[in-house]
Amino acid sequence: MNQQTRNILFMVSSIAVIIGAAMPLFMLKMPWVPYIYAFGAAGMAVCRLTFRYKGKNFRLKRLYHIETFSSLFLVASSYFMFKEDPDWIMLLTVAAVLQLYTSILIPRVSKKEEK
Repeated sequence: MNQQTRNILFMVSSIAVIIGAAMPLFMLKMPWVPYIYAFGAAGMAVCRLTFRYKGKNFRLKRLYHIETFSSLFLVASSYFMFKEDPDWIMLLTVAAVLQLYTSILIPRVSKKEEK
């Protein structure tokens, strides 16, 4: 999968995860919402699993692995969403915190590596 396709899939998947997570939080219970969330979580997981960091920087490798685990937490939370278990919110929160952490640190570490 080339980078442009991966970026488009990630953007669409991110929007699907946001919509799928926001609707139950605003008490809008519709039967198709878990499917939208699961589609987004699966798309993000595919994007993360198909990208491999090929550099030698140990810190960047670790950050990319954390990103992969955060997308797998989203897949697990979609399972709990289908089971109507409120634990999906906890897994979503963990995934969001990890995504925020890596989205801040990866560009910073990459800039330092380029210098």
